Amino acid sequence: MKKQILSALVVAACVAALAPAAFAQNVAIVNGVAVPKERVEALAQQVARSGRQVTPEMQGQLRDEIIAREIFSQEAHNRGLDATEDYKNQVELTKQSILIRELFADFQKKNPVTDADIKAEYDKFAATNAGKEYKARHILVEKESDANDIIAKIKKGAKFEDLAKKMSKDPGSGAKGGDLDWANPGNYVKEFSEALVGLQKGKMTDTPVKSQFGYHIIRLDDVRDAQLPKFEDVKPQISQQLLQQKMAKFQEELRAKAKIE
Repeated sequence: MKKQILSALVVAACVAALAPAAFAQNVAIVNGVAVPKERVEALAQQVARSGRQVTPEMQGQLRDEIIAREIFSQEAHNRGLDATEDYKNQVELTKQSILIRELFADFQKKNPVTDADIKAEYDKFAATNAGKEYKARHILVEKESDANDIIAKIKKGAKFEDLAKKMSKDPGSGAKGGDLDWANPGNYVKEFSEALVGLQKGKMTDTPVKSQFGYHIIRLDDVRDAQLPKFEDVKPQISQQLLQQKMAKFQEELRAKAKIE
């Protein structure tokens, strides 16, 4: 009898000794099920990824959330809700989403956009957009005869801006009196660009300029050296653009290699 009592006391002492260690590894034990601390850390990472700052004051809230989830999950399991096809499909989709996120994060880590990549892209942009910028206005119409009539009216004293607002088929510039703002000639179609650079400042095309969009009457208001953004100002945007290009190429390569039947 004494031996049995001693054995029970030894077991109780062992359990008492192990209990602090168990709680050190877990945030709680719910209905006999251990809830590891790693879940709180994982939830904190989810919150951080959503853009919210995880403050020390939030740790208690995160712990309570994890414990509540365990309680509710156990009840759902007891009711057999984890055996439904809908649940299994949702779990599979969630697992895929997590794996895909990890795949893309791994790819980005191993294929970073370097400063050299960003600078090379900026230099290419600068080379393409260097030179002169032109501030122009235009009036777009469908018929050459209408364009000739407009040119005649302007030469007789009608205001270019007023006719643009009234008659231009270009919805973007028409409402602004034909104003196209500052732009590199390379941004326009060939016919428009060639006519534009051939004009003197303050002059208008004497004849309609035909393009795929219709007939243009073009006036050149001003010319200046190209105003390029500073490298440091656009570096984040270029980096994001290059990263998106890398990701798109990576995804296309995976699709191309996949055997789909």
